[in-house]
Parts: sequence; structure tokens; C-alpha cells
Amino acid sequence: MQDWSRRLVAENTISKNDLIWTVILSDGDKDRVTVPSLPGVERVNIKTLIKEAERARDLGIPALAVFPNINPKFKDTLGSEALNPNGLIPIAVRAVKKAVPEVGIIVDVALDPYTDHGHDGVLKDGIILNDETIKRLSDCAIILAEAGADIVAPSDMMDGRVGAIRKALEDQNYSQTLIMSYAAKYASGFYGPYRDAIGTATALTGDKRTYQMDPANSNEALREVGMDISEGADMVMVKPGLPYLDIVRRIKDEFAMPTYAFQVSGEYAMIRAAGLNGWIDEKRVILESMMAFKRAGCDGVLTYFAPRIAEWLDAS
Repeated sequence: MQDWSRRLVAENTISKNDLIWTVILSDGDKDRVTVPSLPGVERVNIKTLIKEAERARDLGIPALAVFPNINPKFKDTLGSEALNPNGLIPIAVRAVKKAVPEVGIIVDVALDPYTDHGHDGVLKDGIILNDETIKRLSDCAIILAEAGADIVAPSDMMDGRVGAIRKALEDQNYSQTLIMSYAAKYASGFYGPYRDAIGTATALTGDKRTYQMDPANSNEALREVGMDISEGADMVMVKPGLPYLDIVRRIKDEFAMPTYAFQVSGEYAMIRAAGLNGWIDEKRVILESMMAFKRAGCDGVLTYFAPRIAEWLDAS
């Protein structure tokens, strides 16, 4: 079959509109700081983040997802810095939306970058307190919406947090702020490089299996997604990505909602390391992974590869 005929019958295609560029933001002075476990990914400061947003605009990438690396001196047991309206992320969101308003900004509603124990909620006697955590997450979502975030993304997996955040947003007249729920977030081993990048790897006590999903479960994912949709989520996410394409497919078939996957740090690092060592054709594998996401039913993918993919699409 010739190239033109293959293109005519292709069931899925990759476009720039499928891309959400994941970026690590630092509160340090340096423009860029390398992350050894994420070759090619750097922590950037606010000045450089604005440049990255400009690059996203010029490449045609619709949105950035921004994640914070916070100085440990600002961390405590309750994750109080997450509720600082003049904290790193609110300041960055305001700066980017002023400079590059046409690029969407997605921010996590999360406590783990701000807690000294590395967990996603209020911790007492080794137990995450669900209701206390939800209250703080709702307050955090309002602060981020006020700063100008286009999408808030609760990533904690606490029960009822989407409904509480939706109510808080509506009560404060932020009905236009969208909620992208980490609706099926698994207790995975693929998050290690990300935890290095945001500085929680050494702080994390225990693991997150008591509130993130068991990798053995599939039906549970549908129940979790169904609850988040009923509580007001505008879009849902599966995390990690490639190892959970079966979950993406089931969710898309069941709910027909905007569905996204997060190609997480461990997935990125494995592909990148194999490519750097010459073990795989890196470009081919990256694009193949994107096609797998699309084939499974993803409307978009959060990925560190976004700018490279956009450049390849321009050159094709």
C-alpha cells in the first residue's frame, strides 16, 4: 500500500490539538535546572516559563500543565503554602496569562508539593483525613481560579473533592473555570522521576496506596470516573498513560466524556533513556505512543514530549 492510500484509510491521526505540555516550575533564581532522572526536562523559573508559554503558542500547543518545585522551607504538615494567594503557582499563572493569554493553563489542585511528608492530604497518625483535605483543596482551587487558571485539576483522589471544588467555584462566580479530574489515578511505580523533579521523593513517607487506585483494578476506575462526572468534572484523566490504555478505552466507551491520559515521568524517562542509548528509534516510539493514546480514545495527552512532537508535526 502506498503512502497516500495509507493516509486515506488511517483510523487515527495525531495533531497539535492533542498536546498538553507538562512543565516543572521552580521557585529558584536559575532560569533552568536539569532533572537527572528526566533527561531533557528542566525546572524553569517564572521568567523562563513565560518563554515556554510563548514557544507553546508559536508551536500551536493549546495548553501547559504547570507543576511546582517548592523550597522545603515553605513546606509543612498541612501544605499551607498551597493556600498562599501570592505563592509560586498563583504568581506564575497571573504572569503567563498576562503575557500569553491565548495559551491555556492547567494547574493541579494538590497538597503533596507543599507537605513535608509528601502525601496528597492532611495526615494524622499515618492516616489521610479525607474531609479536612477536601476543604483545603476547595480553598486552593479558588485561589488558582482567582489567579486566572483555565483548568484546575484535583490530583489527590480524595472522595467527594470534585463536587466540593465545583460548588466552591460556583459560589465564587468561577463557573467558567473547568475541572479536569484525575479520576483514575493509580498507585504506580511510574511516578519516581516526577517526585525527583518536584522535590517530594525523599520526603514521602510510606506510599499512596490507601487513597490512589490499585493497579489490579479496572471496574473501580469506572466507578471513580462516574462519581467525578456526576459531581461536575468537565473532563477526566487516566494516570499513568501507556500501562493503562485499557482503562482509557473503557472510560471512553462508557461515558463518552473528554478523556485524557498523562504520559508520566517514568514513561518519558524510559523512552528517553532507551533513545539516548540507541536501543530504540526514539522519534518513532514517541509518535507510536501518541498514536496508541489516540487509538485507545484519548482526546489529548499530557506529555513532556509535547514541543518535540509539535516540531515533528510541523516538519512532516
